[in-house]
Amino acid sequence: MENKIRCSWPTNLPIYLDYHDNEWGRPIHNDQKLFEKLILDGMQAGLSWLTILKKREAFRAAFDNFDYHKVAAYDETKVAELLTNPGIIRNRLKINGAITNARLFIEVRQKYGSFDNFVWSYVDYKPIINQLQRLEDMPATSPIADKLSADLKKLGFKFVGPTIMYAFMQAAGLINDHLVDCFVRNEIIKNY
Repeated sequence: MENKIRCSWPTNLPIYLDYHDNEWGRPIHNDQKLFEKLILDGMQAGLSWLTILKKREAFRAAFDNFDYHKVAAYDETKVAELLTNPGIIRNRLKINGAITNARLFIEVRQKYGSFDNFVWSYVDYKPIINQLQRLEDMPATSPIADKLSADLKKLGFKFVGPTIMYAFMQAAGLINDHLVDCFVRNEIIKNY
């Protein structure tokens, strides 16, 4: 494993390496996992991904394993409880945004059959494979992420700006932004 070439951003931290090697950029088609990515990417706004990654298990426990039906039913008592949880990001706007997004997530599922169908339609149901040579070449957004962001905002979703949506699309495998010499990039291409 040590002699594999990978992207430079995960540094040598085990939690980051595991995320890079086994999750980031691998296509997700499970609505509950997509909901988790959507919420965690929104929680990241203004913070580092490493901060969120370290708190992910606490988020899973606090948010009922990202069961969007349960999150959609959260009330002010639950919000107050979450605001006292030191394991998560205790930001009222982000917590309320997660609840709003859960309710809208259910509406999107009802209209499109699944959130998976909805979101993957933006990339014609196949990952966009970029040809990035260096980390510096990685964009912060794209026209597709901008469109997804605008459409979600029109529906009332919170914390879904273009940069957040680009990060979501990368994480959920809609966009493969692993560098061209990264072993994960080639695994994804071969297996999808």
